[in-house]
Amino acid sequence: MEQDDPLSESGIVTLETVVREPGANAPVIKVENATKAFLTPDQGAMVALQDINLDIPYGEFVTVVGPSGCGKSTLLKLIAGLTPLSGGRILYQGAEILGLNTKVGYVPQESKLFPWLNLEENVAFGLDKKRYPRQQREQQARHFIKLAGLTGFEKYYPAQLSGGMGKRASIVRALAYEPPVILMDEPFGPLDAQTRMILQDELLKIWEQKRQTIVFVTHDLVEAVALADRIVVMTHRPGRIKDVLRVGMKRPRDIFEIHRQDGFDRAYGRLWNIFRHELNIKRA
Repeated sequence: MEQDDPLSESGIVTLETVVREPGANAPVIKVENATKAFLTPDQGAMVALQDINLDIPYGEFVTVVGPSGCGKSTLLKLIAGLTPLSGGRILYQGAEILGLNTKVGYVPQESKLFPWLNLEENVAFGLDKKRYPRQQREQQARHFIKLAGLTGFEKYYPAQLSGGMGKRASIVRALAYEPPVILMDEPFGPLDAQTRMILQDELLKIWEQKRQTIVFVTHDLVEAVALADRIVVMTHRPGRIKDVLRVGMKRPRDIFEIHRQDGFDRAYGRLWNIFRHELNIKRA
């Protein structure tokens, strides 16, 4: 329940044809009574997610939070078609997901860059050679490399990049072929605090330009509030949706001054009040 509160002239693909296609007023993702169970050697069937219902419209930035093991990552994998449902269904652009969903971008927790490809080749990897001639592939890749602040490193290989640079490359590789939806599974989790804030800031800048739909899993409540239009709060396993909060902060947002932004304290306080009950934390 929600609380109140194809190519442009430059050769760069735009999202106009994506967000204005027929049915764009309907949710890009519609999750209906989704349930996922796994077979385990000791316990038999283990229910990870149960009766998940969620609509996500085009262009929205949604963060997902919940206790460890509540099925946040599993939800992303279901939307990506990386694992089958045990019950219910998930619609993507009005069609039921019955296999690998190649129309979404997926950013896992680790960078997963191809070590035998340089940065430019990694970013261009998902660009269809039939749709993008070589010159346009290079132009598209360099455009997103610039957005990520990696200009000058086009010919570097993953082993020559820092952890933060590799993470940025992983993110823009998913963004480069401009799918309508990007699924991000704790992409900044292992990074130090400074690098994390820099990448949060860069991600928001890219999103504000492109306005793709992003579903972003995180353990960090500050990150959840700072990035999102809405926050999905999940329960302990079996994961259910406990609440959905709308973040009432204006955009653009300054990640480096987010605690001072009007509306942050109220949004964070509402989120923590719900989350602490799920963790059984009492006020002193």
